[in-house]
Amino acid sequence: MRKIREVLRLSALGLAQHQIAASCSMVQSTVHKYLKLAQAAQLTWPLPETLNDQRLDELLFGDRSGPPSRRLHPAPDFAAIGKELQANKNVTLELLWQEYRVHQPDGYGYSRFCDLYRQWRRNQDLTLRQQHTPGEKMFVDYAGATIPIHDRQTSEVHPAAIFVATLGFSNYTFAEATWNQQSECWIGSHIRAFEHFCGVPQLVVPDNTKTGISKACRYEPDLNPTYNDLAAHYGVAVMPARPRKPRDKAKVENAVQLVQRWIVASLRKRTFYSLGEVNEAIAELLARLNDRPFRKRPGTRASLFAAFDQPALRPLPADRFQIGHWRRLKVELDYHVPVQGNFYSVPYQLAGQQVDLRVTAATVEIFHAGLRVASHARCLATQPTNITISEHRPKAHQQYLEWTPSRLLDWADAGGPNLAALFRHILAAKPHPEMGYRSCLGLMRLSSKYTLERLEAAAARALHFGACSLASVESILQHHLESQPLRPAAQIPTVIVVHDNLRGATYFDSLAQ
Repeated sequence: MRKIREVLRLSALGLAQHQIAASCSMVQSTVHKYLKLAQAAQLTWPLPETLNDQRLDELLFGDRSGPPSRRLHPAPDFAAIGKELQANKNVTLELLWQEYRVHQPDGYGYSRFCDLYRQWRRNQDLTLRQQHTPGEKMFVDYAGATIPIHDRQTSEVHPAAIFVATLGFSNYTFAEATWNQQSECWIGSHIRAFEHFCGVPQLVVPDNTKTGISKACRYEPDLNPTYNDLAAHYGVAVMPARPRKPRDKAKVENAVQLVQRWIVASLRKRTFYSLGEVNEAIAELLARLNDRPFRKRPGTRASLFAAFDQPALRPLPADRFQIGHWRRLKVELDYHVPVQGNFYSVPYQLAGQQVDLRVTAATVEIFHAGLRVASHARCLATQPTNITISEHRPKAHQQYLEWTPSRLLDWADAGGPNLAALFRHILAAKPHPEMGYRSCLGLMRLSSKYTLERLEAAAARALHFGACSLASVESILQHHLESQPLRPAAQIPTVIVVHDNLRGATYFDSLAQ
């Protein structure tokens, strides 16, 4: 149709047919035929703008549809066929074709069936070319390949995982080896990636790994608490790729392939004995990878990063993120929660309730209903230790602990010498002074019911008769015995028993001689 339009245009300019034929690279008879058909269809240049090629072909040549070159059969349900192939890895196109022929005995043959399915599949696999803004996205993933690390003493081989991060615009890549793919290594690799890029992007696009995503969802995935803390600390948003949609993070998929081919494969013949050795070798090869020129455009990953990505990245925060582990516990009745053998206090009102703990290397933070209710410096003592904030105790407990032995004795000295002597006797009679606290506090409570003068007199009577206890003093006060005169204690007569079976002092004196 393009040449027909060109023939009509040149004819309208007044060129002869042989000139038009030479300009359009065709024989003159064909030019004559096109002009004759256009005259018969009453077409003149310029053609209407709404006249497309199909309509132009119909006006010039009429209906040229001939008999079909192939037999047409009812189209197979390729959507259902595609689902069958995805749902069961053991199902093949040949099996599905055989099932199709059972219902359509005169249907397509196997080769034509496969061609039509592949054509349908190509139309379903259309991809959207993504446009990336400098400094916007960082894609992260683990490589499928690992690097073995040998133990010099045991000769055991530990496969080290390879973490890969790349920026969307420049494809500038970071890679490092970690002992595993657990949460601590996952978070640590993100921190080191931000520091390698010397800045923070707006978005981080990970896979739906369990170390980062607690609940995978196409629309609203849930982040692990520690991963969420990392994002909040660095001020980035985490947008996981859709489950089973690797094209959502095609940038890092390509970076993983490059790291495996240009770094992991290059190190295949080397023997490593520590993680540090592996990362030193990776860093050297990584610099070469980022400096390799692009094949289809000018520049390198490093040059694009320096020119576009790095200026667009946001600055790193002043403090490095401290990795914290989250736990959910029930507060004990003594308003403390256990953390690795030590006990940390929370407000006593939360006793028996569920709280969330965030434990870092330096702190223990306790949250209730999303609010932080307590924060402690982490205790690293080997023996069990209680770390308690006084304000977390109820008032009664605070008052009880405020009464030290010196304070108890100061109160007793103010009450009188007998009361002070009674307090000292009670505290001294116990194996530990704290055991006498309750008795002394009980005597102090009696001062709210009786005057200090009566209490002093009752203490004098209790000391005289050796009845130094709270119950004895309280009984004296209840029966008003403190006002009665003191009588000397009765002397117990000495009784000397004489018996034949008792040897006496003379016997032992004779043995000494």
